[in-house]
Amino acid sequence: MLDPATLFAFTITCLVLAVVPGPNVTVIIATALARGPVAGLAVVAGTQVGILSMIFVVAIGFDALVGFMGWAFDWIKLFGALYLIYLGYKMLRSTGKLGKGEAASQESLMKLAMRGFLILWSNPKTLLFFGAFIPQFVTSGEPAFPQLMLLGLIFFAVTAVTDSIYAILAGSAGKALSQKRVKFLSRVSGSILMAGGVWLATQQKT
Repeated sequence: MLDPATLFAFTITCLVLAVVPGPNVTVIIATALARGPVAGLAVVAGTQVGILSMIFVVAIGFDALVGFMGWAFDWIKLFGALYLIYLGYKMLRSTGKLGKGEAASQESLMKLAMRGFLILWSNPKTLLFFGAFIPQFVTSGEPAFPQLMLLGLIFFAVTAVTDSIYAILAGSAGKALSQKRVKFLSRVSGSILMAGGVWLATQQKT
């Protein structure tokens, strides 16, 4: 199974990815700016349910694929490492812009949560991301499904914390999320992610 060093490296990588606002976080921030932190947290709840369901789908699919084509394991991990480098490059080019609050909507918290769930699943890049990122830390020669689920739950926990912080900050102190600060954060995180992707690519078995 996964060793503590791998789990630690995975957790740190999750944190680096989670702190840089993406499409989901942009919606969370925009909602919190318009209606307050509780509304933002409702969207977070929806996106987190979406993350859990998507991780389950990826775990089943990856396990089945490797079971049928064992040779695909290293190629999938190599593709994932290259994808992480690409994501890091995009972070380096980020402008740091965040969503702006619009007129407050009267949607219920349940509808806001459903919106978060649908936004997550409506973006095929999210599924591609999970399929490329999480398998990087799976140990070959051992059952993939339990490893993927454990890693997925760690990612779920990290994003739940960081997204909730964004919702609270945007809802109660929106000025703390300045474009300049987000841009700096994107630059640092992008550099770390690209370096990590290069390292992962060099660790692939030949």
